Amino acid sequence: MREEYDFSKGERGKFFKPGSKINLPLYLEAEVLDYFEAKAKAKGIELNVMVNDLLKKDIALIEGIK
Repeated sequence: MREEYDFSKGERGKFFKPGSKINLPLYLEAEVLDYFEAKAKAKGIELNVMVNDLLKKDIALIEGIK
């Protein structure tokens, strides 16, 4: 690595896009991942669809209790 870098020609915010969403990785424990992968495969759906549906149902339950 260089000791110093020249950013004098840099443009602030060049790659910033207001309102853009960042997809964050989600790390599951191996046994949880294996379980949901098997269930998703048995239902013929993708893992992310199954997990999103499950989380939406949990949110609805939590909101219903309030």
